[in-house]
Amino acid sequence: MSDIEIAQAAQMQPIVPLVGERLAIPPEHLVPYGHYKAKLSLDYIRELESREDGKLVLVTAISPTPAGEGKTTTTVGLGDAMNRLGLNTIMCLREPSLGPCFGVKGGAAGGGYAQVVPMEDINLHFTGDFHAIGAAHNLLAAMLDNHITHGNALDIDPRLITYKRVVDMNDRALRQVVLALGGTANGYPREGGFDITVASEVMAIFCLATSLGDLKARLGRIVVGYTRSGRQPVTAADLGAHGAMAALLKDAISPNLVQTLENNIAFVHGGPFANIAHGCNSVTATRTALKLADYVITEAGFGADLGAEKFIDIKCRMAGLAPRAVVLVATIRALKYHGGVAVADLNQENLDALAAGCVNLERHMNNIAEHYGLPCVVSINHFTHDTDAEVALLSEKVAALGGRAVVARHWAEGGKGAEDLARTVAEVVDGNTNPHRTVYADDLPLWDKIRAVATKIYGAADISAPSKVRQQIDELGAAYPDFPVCIAKTQMSFSTDPAARGAPSGHTVEISEVRVAAGAGFVVALAGNMMTMPGLPKAPAAERIDVDEQGRITGLF
Repeated sequence: MSDIEIAQAAQMQPIVPLVGERLAIPPEHLVPYGHYKAKLSLDYIRELESREDGKLVLVTAISPTPAGEGKTTTTVGLGDAMNRLGLNTIMCLREPSLGPCFGVKGGAAGGGYAQVVPMEDINLHFTGDFHAIGAAHNLLAAMLDNHITHGNALDIDPRLITYKRVVDMNDRALRQVVLALGGTANGYPREGGFDITVASEVMAIFCLATSLGDLKARLGRIVVGYTRSGRQPVTAADLGAHGAMAALLKDAISPNLVQTLENNIAFVHGGPFANIAHGCNSVTATRTALKLADYVITEAGFGADLGAEKFIDIKCRMAGLAPRAVVLVATIRALKYHGGVAVADLNQENLDALAAGCVNLERHMNNIAEHYGLPCVVSINHFTHDTDAEVALLSEKVAALGGRAVVARHWAEGGKGAEDLARTVAEVVDGNTNPHRTVYADDLPLWDKIRAVATKIYGAADISAPSKVRQQIDELGAAYPDFPVCIAKTQMSFSTDPAARGAPSGHTVEISEVRVAAGAGFVVALAGNMMTMPGLPKAPAAERIDVDEQGRITGLF
């Protein structure tokens, strides 16, 4: 069966009694959205503060390929397996964006027999969080243009507005637009544009905020542009917008509870992209899970050079989280692709290509051990065409690098197929008490923070930037000296060239643009040709998604 057919055949349990039974949460603290989704009240979350934290495990992956890796699938399968072994475990995932669901991915709730459900709801509108984030973001954009139209008391320079609008869809035609055409009644014409909602600073703030008060304060610090006289930053608080923005997010900030196919509990909350944002689910969901479970399995988007680095250097740094281990997801198909094999030939045994592609795995493993300071377990996400010889070769390569590799069959068998992985992860987690490391120090100059990530994690020789961008980096570094950096880069390669497979090194990472996310608390550096509004592929997944007369959705996967 397809992923959606498996999900639609699931024997889901009503979420309120399920959560009450598993986590002892009284029903009055759960706000159901239908029968199988619920939000957990912030009042109850505050009651958990005195509890000890469980142990945090990060699931990340090798550099993504068209062959697929299965990071979310592994997160779910591992969590199900740990619960099968009697280990009280909760999973924390990001909410999928409509853009990639209708673009390339076609869905992002796991796969096979390792999924979170209700799969259609999670992939589409879910509990409305993303709509609320888009509305809050665009309210600020509207109030900004309205302020200029009605006299511009803040002396905002329309040429120096940095705040775009957002929509949760891949729409390249909106990257650059002209606003307010049609006469004076429509405002002052100016150039503008759209980002995808998951690239919004409001999304980043939403995922890093620790309370409604913190959320509102962070929203108030969003910089929307600069004044004509003195080029001083203008914020959402200056426009009086942050209170209304927080009101729009009042319900959304409460984390969402769902279940897996095996009726285990998962938080699915927040969803910034990892290539153009920081790629982690909400701090609120992760912290809450740590109070409710002995083990928490969370994911960070794309490869370990992006999601894992930002998880360590942004999320853990800001939230005080302490991961105990990393699960690095790899597939034999993906490693053969990194070894030069065409997508059409990936099902054929090719030991030479597999050996060559292992350089990508090796780079990620070294980064995790050397720069993040964490033990690493390699999960070989098994595909039906993998041969015994290929599995043996990959296991030998991992062992030679000082790691531990475990074949996991959760896609085909659910939690049962990942029990060996669960045992290994639990052993590694329980045996590690060493603190993790960040890639750079808080007080390092911004230019050097960018260089540290590029040279240590990406294998670059150096970084470069046009003189105007370099000047902006120096100015932002001086204005926000303690901010970490969030590098927006292609997910497909260690370099800024998405076609460069394996583990390219010695390249130069060019920074093409920098933006301050003052509310989120980091500086965004765009590397290469990275765009914050994706486009649809030639044959988007939307062409295969449909709904029948009975309301049954097909085509999500």
